Amino acid sequence: MLARELGAWGEERAAKYLRRRGYTIVERNFRCRFGEIDIIAKRRDILAFVEVKLRKNANFAEAREFVTAAKQQRIITAAGLWLASHATELQPRFDVIEIYAPESENTREPKIIHIENAFD
Repeated sequence: MLARELGAWGEERAAKYLRRRGYTIVERNFRCRFGEIDIIAKRRDILAFVEVKLRKNANFAEAREFVTAAKQQRIITAAGLWLASHATELQPRFDVIEIYAPESENTREPKIIHIENAFD
């Protein structure tokens, strides 16, 4: 499976995870000149901008460690652009979802870790 397809597989797992926890997916793969936001989801009074990181394991580093300060800034800037064109009363928040899938797309039950307010 190509890296892009595997990334899409991971994002689909993250979207299913969020839906099971009561989130509504607002948009996926929002792209602008500043960057990309994997998932935008809402629940109650929160609008979550979610970065999804898929890894086979955490032997080298935890998946969240690949969301560098520079990557965070690109996501924040992209979120600001999205918010400028989508009026909302919801409180924005930046989350990271780590997915560990040792068998890639053949992993029956990938381990999913949802980190709320990940950029604090």
